[in-house]
Amino acid sequence: MAMIIDAEKCPQNHVCPLIAICPAEAISQDGTGLPEIDSDVCVECGECAVHCGMQAIYAD
Repeated sequence: MAMIIDAEKCPQNHVCPLIAICPAEAISQDGTGLPEIDSDVCVECGECAVHCGMQAIYAD
């Protein structure tokens, strides 16, 4: 399983608040672009999906 960010749903116009929520520090972002989830670091806890107001993150 991997956590996926849907670029169609993610507004990409602000610093992603999920960066601070991720307990594994697996989410990074360049400026205000599309955030990325490092699958090698992600523990697949689902906290990002629960807290994403745009419902742009899901488990694959």
